[in-house]
Amino acid sequence: MAIDQKINSSSQTRQRNYLARDFDSLRGVLLDYARQYYPNQIQDFSDASVGGMFLDLAAYIGDNMSFYLDHIYGELNYDTAVESQSIERALVNAGIPINGASPALVRVTVYIEVPVETPGDETPNVNLLPIIKEGTTFEATNGVKFTLIEDINFAYSANGDDSYSLNPSAEKKIGRVRQDGKVISYLLASSGLCASGFETTETFSIGDFVQFRSLTLSHSNVTEIVKVYDDLGNTYYEVGSLTHDVVYRNFLNTSGDSNLVKDVMKVIPAPYRFVKTTSLDTRMTTLTFGGGSSDSLQESVIPDPSEFAIAFPYSKTISRVPINPEKLLTTNTLGIAAINTTLTVVYRYGGGLYHNVGPGTISTTSALNIVFPKNPPQADATRVRKTMDVSNLESASGGEDALTSQELVSLIPMVKNSQERIVTKEDLLARVYTMPANFGRVFRASLSTNKNNPLATQLYVISRDLNSKLVVSPDTLKLNIKKYLNSYRMISDAIDILDAQVINLQLKFSIVIDPSLNRSSVMSKILSKLQDKFTVKNFFINQPIIISEVINTIFTVSGVISVDKVQFVNVAGKYNNRVYSDTIFDVNAYTKRQIIFPPPGGIFEVRYPEVDIIAKVVS
Repeated sequence: MAIDQKINSSSQTRQRNYLARDFDSLRGVLLDYARQYYPNQIQDFSDASVGGMFLDLAAYIGDNMSFYLDHIYGELNYDTAVESQSIERALVNAGIPINGASPALVRVTVYIEVPVETPGDETPNVNLLPIIKEGTTFEATNGVKFTLIEDINFAYSANGDDSYSLNPSAEKKIGRVRQDGKVISYLLASSGLCASGFETTETFSIGDFVQFRSLTLSHSNVTEIVKVYDDLGNTYYEVGSLTHDVVYRNFLNTSGDSNLVKDVMKVIPAPYRFVKTTSLDTRMTTLTFGGGSSDSLQESVIPDPSEFAIAFPYSKTISRVPINPEKLLTTNTLGIAAINTTLTVVYRYGGGLYHNVGPGTISTTSALNIVFPKNPPQADATRVRKTMDVSNLESASGGEDALTSQELVSLIPMVKNSQERIVTKEDLLARVYTMPANFGRVFRASLSTNKNNPLATQLYVISRDLNSKLVVSPDTLKLNIKKYLNSYRMISDAIDILDAQVINLQLKFSIVIDPSLNRSSVMSKILSKLQDKFTVKNFFINQPIIISEVINTIFTVSGVISVDKVQFVNVAGKYNNRVYSDTIFDVNAYTKRQIIFPPPGGIFEVRYPEVDIIAKVVS
């Protein structure tokens, strides 16, 4: 009977508390547990005792495990994740590309002087008309390089043959004139699109076959992979996934309808291909190549099924034959990996706000790639080449710094729900903000309904210059947005891309400061807080200004007794040797209940916070 009671008492379920989460609560629960179930074994649980040490060690381990579980659980959600690897994994799963700083885009105008064939001719000598090839590099006064990404044709062939004439799009005016009044040369001008950044070439020595080989480029903020090839003559194409076995490429249309259709799209097989990924921490770019060997390129795409069975060399009897999934990765269906060769990668990198140079700053030719289709004498070609000059008539725009982790994470809900197409307004904004960096990037975008067309959406965009001031997005950037969005939009939808109106404001206010404090010190703190509040990063298109929030910001500074007056004033054009937006804005007409609303598609900007925030101390 005593033995049964002992067994029953030892098998009783002991009370446990699973609610303790931190060190102190865990130690308290353990102490209660020890005193309840081990009252005769250990009685001293003071800090200096052995029992206290055991409690501390157990509570310490429990505290670490609790923190670890909470941390792991938090890393599963992009809203609470803090580790860059978890954030990067969430971005990849949502389909958000991680890009570095984006380059600026600008149209440059090239000027050349071409002599006539016979004095008095009305056109320049056709044999001396050049083509400035893409890849030509220009340099701005601040050292930023701009690469021509399209040919500038002074020589034009309507039929695609050797019969060239002056391109109708080129501007022409009389250059030099002889004493008898006959023209001996013409000045020609034509423009082409340039992208900022640097172009470089890297080579990699490739040895034995490695599945899905990864190569990391040495520069960060890679904007475009120009070309990848090996010394065996194979060209590698960038694809969105290694399962994509073809790419599309545009070629110059040389047929009779070239005036209507500039390029012809062709499908190119891509057995040699790669995917591009960018690290969130370093913004370094890695190229991952296919998993098939080039030795299998000539084999059938469908492998022999018998090769998929796992062999059992030491077994005479088997029940079922398992499939070896590794064999699926050795075929060429996921692309071909290079072996025993040298791989060459040509790419562009670099970007940021400081690439948005002003007009007239691109004036130097760093590397000229010029050809003369009619092959004139070398001396004549050299004379024409020496007359070449370049300039940009407009500011470069579209250059932006890389999106931060928080900015990328904020796009996850929109992109995750879009499913690779534009249905809602959130889908459209997600596509605008995740456009590939080499196309340029807008600073802010906003949507509104077109009152005249229920199927159309108005997309307002705005960019920044190198000084972080708001500027109108260039037409080239808007054309890139149009082409990029066209493949995602619904066939019945229309998108009107419009320029946002920039409304420049001055803030004037009067305050009463505690006379016992230093007025200059208090005023300096107020101005600093207001300048942080009115930085351009804190404003969005169609965002109003709430005057009470401005007053509250002033009151957060210790020493402010009263705010006597707060007034916003519109400034436009040139004012005190400063250049503002040309938008005229009636502040009073758009103010309701102490809230200043912008016009549709408008964005407020305190363009020069250091001088446009004006304070006055009253007594």
